[in-house]
Amino acid sequence: MTTNNQTFISKNPNSPLIECVPNISEGNDLPIIGRIVDSIESVEGIKVLNIDSGKAANRTVLTFIGEPEAVCEAAFRMVKKASELIDMSKHSGEHPRFGAVDVLPLVPIRNISMERVVELSRKLGKRIGDELGIPGYFYEYSSMEEKRSNLASCRAGEYEGLPQKLTNPAWKPDFGPAQFTETARKSGAIALGARNILIAYNVNLNTKSTRTANSIAFDIREKGRIKRLGDPIAGEIVRDFDGNPVYIPGLLKGVKGLGWYIEDFGKAQVSYNITNISETPLHKVFELTCERAEAYGTKVTGSELVGMIPLRVLLDAGTYFLKKQELNSDISEKEIVSFAVKSLGLDELEPFDAEKRIIEYQAHLKV
Repeated sequence: MTTNNQTFISKNPNSPLIECVPNISEGNDLPIIGRIVDSIESVEGIKVLNIDSGKAANRTVLTFIGEPEAVCEAAFRMVKKASELIDMSKHSGEHPRFGAVDVLPLVPIRNISMERVVELSRKLGKRIGDELGIPGYFYEYSSMEEKRSNLASCRAGEYEGLPQKLTNPAWKPDFGPAQFTETARKSGAIALGARNILIAYNVNLNTKSTRTANSIAFDIREKGRIKRLGDPIAGEIVRDFDGNPVYIPGLLKGVKGLGWYIEDFGKAQVSYNITNISETPLHKVFELTCERAEAYGTKVTGSELVGMIPLRVLLDAGTYFLKKQELNSDISEKEIVSFAVKSLGLDELEPFDAEKRIIEYQAHLKV
């Protein structure tokens, strides 16, 4: 694994840049992860910014950046290598998944429109389907129909449900074969799409109760919780005229969430994807989680970020907590970041190295 030995040099300081944040279904076998990372770094002009592996989830989030065509080539090589090394028929883990490369998002970073990134994603998907025989779905901005824009909908049924899903006319893949071929049996399917920057964020609780963690997630996430008659947990599900469950909306827009128990930490976590950091800042998610945890008789002990984060997110958080404590916010950028890390408890489970986790610090650019 040659990560961070390669220097990222853009040919032009104003050239377009995109980021790719693939989630692969392997979080324990370091040699396999290393060979997949090597396939990415075999493309000139690419820099791998971060490798974040989770043992319990059996999943690794990779982050790399470069000019658009180079990123798409690196993504293709990565998918090819992962399909050779990961056998989904043998995979298990806490996180929902349906493919060796489970999610493959492309994110505009500098001087490129979302429309152009959508074009690139669809071209990449076609190549993956045609040359590798791996089926997949376009999601977020790349989706071909509304019901496929949501990642959870594309991944519903997970790997185990693919034999039926791929042959269902309503869920015919957007690229690759519409059948559970031997390639699909081994590699599963891919959700591929253009999206905005997303923050993958877990909040740690001083309980092992997955039910409590899920209750907090359902209170907060935009989708909310299923409406029930009587008992909010065991009561009869309320359904609409089409037979679909009715949901009670959650408290925060642009937030997805679920609860789980991580045996390695001995803690339950509320696991979030924050899809709109302008509308819902990270510190707001943390504070509301603290409030809801108290309501359920538990406490937040800290939190963790998965993958990379934009600098402005931690600067906003640090400034918020400084003002809340009536402290002077006229301090250096790195001091504000450090205050955010401590206030959010981002160093509870392991040291948080801002130089390696902030996109701008790793990519040597301001966005």
